Amino acid sequence: MLLFAEVNVEALVMAAIILAITLGITFWASKKASSAVGFYAAGRQITGRQNGLAISGDYLSAASFLGIAGLIFLYGFDGFLYSIGFLVAFLTVMFLLAERMRNAGKYTIADVLSFRLNETPARAAAALGTFAVVTFYLIAQMVGAGVLIEKLVGINFSLAVLLTGAFMLCYVIFGGMVATTWVQIVKAVLLMAGILTMSIFVLGKVGFNPVELFNRANENKGPESTFSLAPGTYLPKPLDTVSLGLALVLGTAGLPHILMRFFTVPNAKAARSSVVWAMFIIGFFYLLTTFIGFGARAFLGEGGVEGAGTGGNLAAPNLAAFLGGGEGTFGGDLFLAFIAGVAFATILAVVAGLVLSASAAFSHDIWSSIVRKGKDSEHEEVLVARIAAFGIGVIAIIIAIIGGSGLNVSFMVGLAFAVAASANFPALVLALSWRRFNTTGAITGVVTGVVSSIFLVIVSPKVWPGADTVTGSPIGWTLNNPGIISIPLGFLGCFLGTILSKERTEERSFNELFVRSETGLGSERALEKVG
Repeated sequence: MLLFAEVNVEALVMAAIILAITLGITFWASKKASSAVGFYAAGRQITGRQNGLAISGDYLSAASFLGIAGLIFLYGFDGFLYSIGFLVAFLTVMFLLAERMRNAGKYTIADVLSFRLNETPARAAAALGTFAVVTFYLIAQMVGAGVLIEKLVGINFSLAVLLTGAFMLCYVIFGGMVATTWVQIVKAVLLMAGILTMSIFVLGKVGFNPVELFNRANENKGPESTFSLAPGTYLPKPLDTVSLGLALVLGTAGLPHILMRFFTVPNAKAARSSVVWAMFIIGFFYLLTTFIGFGARAFLGEGGVEGAGTGGNLAAPNLAAFLGGGEGTFGGDLFLAFIAGVAFATILAVVAGLVLSASAAFSHDIWSSIVRKGKDSEHEEVLVARIAAFGIGVIAIIIAIIGGSGLNVSFMVGLAFAVAASANFPALVLALSWRRFNTTGAITGVVTGVVSSIFLVIVSPKVWPGADTVTGSPIGWTLNNPGIISIPLGFLGCFLGTILSKERTEERSFNELFVRSETGLGSERALEKVG
């Protein structure tokens, strides 16, 4: 097996430059990540604007950059619906959780639950939800990294996964949240610069007239094309569209690596500011992906479908080569190399955030709070976090390599959002808003959400063996995303677990958490209490 096929030298150089910058950041950050607050929360010294950029870098994965543009290239309007779902999702985070999480927690989502619930089972339930989401999301990102780097740079899949994992572990183990934050900021700036430049070139070719772009895209579809300016190609069932939308909107508000970012700012005002900055950056990004997707269809046409690969992931890089003067030209190869480098930075930033959130859940929630019952030193907790990060990263690398490039990435990403929406989101929202909510309800809700979403995804048509034949799902399940069923089941589990148990929560603890989460009063003392 060749480790290097036809290596794209320009792309390799661009990736090396980005790696040099990020490793320099990690070396600088390593001196600030010795304490727990430094390792988990960057010393709470990240400004609202910086955190907004970092959230954008954490949220805009390779699936967003290349996947959404590819879906629009292949399917038109339905791909655009995907981008709208990701954008609207952030409104849920802003209005329901951002400021309240910063006021009520310390390092992880378990801190919020354990404030008013029985600490040991509450932290165990929250850790279960975190591990479930991170596992599926991280493996999907690692496989996606291998496939994309192999296609764009020319490095063998297994080596690409190994290199991605190695650099990811460097950021987390040595630099903690400080390094991860600044890697995400660098990635966000590069990503916005790349997609903005491409969009300007695309619009320039149609006289900066978006209507003309859409018309050209519609004209360049073949007789057998799935592309359409009307809905119903990629998401033929309205129920599937609603289910996917629910998973995206509520799942984002339950992603542990996104919620963890709100503990890095110094106060509630900065938390609000960071969400506003992130919302505008992410909104502008998804607006530009529309031009990229439709631009690829307008200029590459139906003939570019085969070169775009499965899911259309290479539509944006191929468009970059075209805009730069064509493949084989200096401008085309240089623009393609830049986009490949941006894609690599995108993957590194997201996987680093995922590993950090999982290691925090293990060290802070499991080891320090449950195993050691708060008797460990800060040095020990950070050491365990680093060891956990290494273990989690190695496991993800091994699974990704064994699974190979044929692993169903879309299924893994869909499952991560479904679990986040069905398990983490209900428990968090009810802990912050329902006076009677108790520990039994939290455990029941999280377990119900995790089990139901995993089961329904496994038996979905896109996953179950035989889905391309007349057999289909063994239980007749027709939806590709389980959100419309598993999310209500998660809330129902929380409700039934609470009302059917004899456990009663302390009135005072809820009142204190509610006032603190809504107003920020006493939030600094809360940081001491939940640690």
